[in-house]
Amino acid sequence: MPIYDYRCAVCGDFEYEQNIKESPLTSCPKCGGPVKRIISRNVGLVFKGSGFHITDYVHKDEKKSSEDKSSEKSNDK
Repeated sequence: MPIYDYRCAVCGDFEYEQNIKESPLTSCPKCGGPVKRIISRNVGLVFKGSGFHITDYVHKDEKKSSEDKSSEKSNDK
């Protein structure tokens, strides 16, 4: 579920987890004061699994040319 940032006129800034289909909060859950949803400063981007790297998606042509270059360097020594 997404976490939204809100600003309460009394309490200040806070985060609130709610369903994406729910309407935004209009009152603070702590004090009942008026709130506004604000734009989040951080992006909750989470990569799950073992991860990935740009070399995992190299095109076959690029992979061959990089292998050729590395073999040329070893032959030059």
